Amino acid sequence: MSRTGIGEARRHRLAPYLLVAPGVVWLLAFFVVPIVTLAQTSVTDTGGAWYATYARALADYGTHFLRSLRYGLAATLLALAAGYPLAYCIAFRAGRLRNLLLGLVMLPFFTSFLVRTFAWKTILADDGPAVWLFRQLHLLGGAGRLLDTAAAVVGGLTYNFLPFMILPIYVSLEKIDLRLVEAAQDLYATPVAAFRKVVLPLSLPGVFAGSLLTFIPAAGDFINAQLLGSPNQQMIGTVIQNQFLEVRDYPLAASLSFVLMAAITIGVTIYARVLGTEDLA
Repeated sequence: MSRTGIGEARRHRLAPYLLVAPGVVWLLAFFVVPIVTLAQTSVTDTGGAWYATYARALADYGTHFLRSLRYGLAATLLALAAGYPLAYCIAFRAGRLRNLLLGLVMLPFFTSFLVRTFAWKTILADDGPAVWLFRQLHLLGGAGRLLDTAAAVVGGLTYNFLPFMILPIYVSLEKIDLRLVEAAQDLYATPVAAFRKVVLPLSLPGVFAGSLLTFIPAAGDFINAQLLGSPNQQMIGTVIQNQFLEVRDYPLAASLSFVLMAAITIGVTIYARVLGTEDLA
């Protein structure tokens, strides 16, 4: 083989690596290096064993971890309950209104996350329209409140992350060949049975992706708890922020971050195995 042929063959072999190189460099610079730095920070200046800050994190802030996971799970389930029917209607029933409805789903992203949460603080205020309506319906007593409650925090999380649930489910539903549903009905399956046996299993990758995109940021969020809740609803994200920016206890803040990441990773792994979404890779 000539030198030219050898050079071309070598370039062909290197082409895939050159294409992925920018992504690899990006991940190394903005993911691997920060994670390694955070890990080193979490085990420095402990005054004892390397795991001292982790033991302190679990002992002092275990309640905050559980509360964050509970709020994140509640918001994810509510977003799924509201988002799946909406995604189904957009995919199969919207017709010419499909693009308009998708645009309305995306519309909140044109406003700052912080501004949207402040808007909900105004809506849920004691003199706001939500409290007035609930009192008129006798669902809230005269001294009852919506703001500074767990319901307000979970509601804010659900609202802010709902589009992240709707869009992946819509993508999975749109890919479904409706002839499969028709075939199930031809085999005397009821609409409910056709949905349960055909549509739902094929949309599980979207449910899985939407759940991740909702649960992970919801569990680590601190803005909703800070603006819509009280100290009794403080989440672990608020604690991490305070430890980093106010208390300046960097080892404790780093260990809190790693404990949260570990808890979420374990939960996501179990969820993926239960849901059977290995093909998502």
